[in-house]
Amino acid sequence: DALPIFCPLAIGTDGGGSVRIPSSFCGLVGLKGTFGRISAQGAVPLSYSTVGFGPLCTSVVDAALAYAMLAGPDPEYVHGLMQPSLTMDGIMTSTLKDLKLGVDWTFFKACDREVLEICEKAVEYLKSEGASIVDISIPELEEVHVAHVICILGEMRDFLLPDFNENFQDMNLETRNSIALGCQFTAMDYIKANRQRTRTMNYLKEIFTEVNCILTPGTACTAPFIQDSDLLHGYSDFQTMGRSMRYMQLGNFTGIPGLVVPVGYSTSGLPISLQIMGKWWDETLLLRVGMKVEEFRKTTRKPKIGRA
Repeated sequence: DALPIFCPLAIGTDGGGSVRIPSSFCGLVGLKGTFGRISAQGAVPLSYSTVGFGPLCTSVVDAALAYAMLAGPDPEYVHGLMQPSLTMDGIMTSTLKDLKLGVDWTFFKACDREVLEICEKAVEYLKSEGASIVDISIPELEEVHVAHVICILGEMRDFLLPDFNENFQDMNLETRNSIALGCQFTAMDYIKANRQRTRTMNYLKEIFTEVNCILTPGTACTAPFIQDSDLLHGYSDFQTMGRSMRYMQLGNFTGIPGLVVPVGYSTSGLPISLQIMGKWWDETLLLRVGMKVEEFRKTTRKPKIGRA
């Protein structure tokens, strides 16, 4: 929860949740835009097919303001040249009665008990505000998770291989592990992963003919404890990483936008968030729903700075 103490806004890159995961863990609002919506010109090209840019803020209104300033075509960024015009129409609509929100309950419930309890209540709140909650099924999610890992690590390996070969000792253990794993994937793995991307995008196109948004928890767990050694050597726990990224990868892999909004706290006081995902270029609708989600959380706890 430290960000609001030091600054009201940060901008991040999100290839596997790196805007939405820290936002979820720290009680912030985090928006990953549609792939190409916000220019990546000048950023380090770690993964060119999975990364979306967006703000980390203390409120949905701040996220909307930041998005309005950041989004739009950039002549120097080819992936965003053909995007539709930016509009914020309807963002302040007070009712959700015209919206259908999809939930894949099997996927939704694959999280810690406290996370599930609070996120289920947030979904019920949206229903009480007029939204229709529609049961959906997102096919081949396990295949999506594997294919996303192949794409992001394969692309990171491509960019970082010179450093991996020449500056190996200067890299922390987590980075070494990630690049070493990326080195194991073949060209055929990458081709098959991108075929899966096309399949999953087509599945989502069908789902978005039935619903306006997809709801999930932000992360499947709350923030892990940081050991002193983690700050020196890095942190590598594939189980925790998998739980943190569980609801992130679909958006990164297919390029759809995602917004996480805090909805409560665990019994130990750690933030819990709900994620709203929508069809490509429909960030304004996510922000509209996010403002309602924000109303569900009655209080915001001030962060504690320093060691207990």
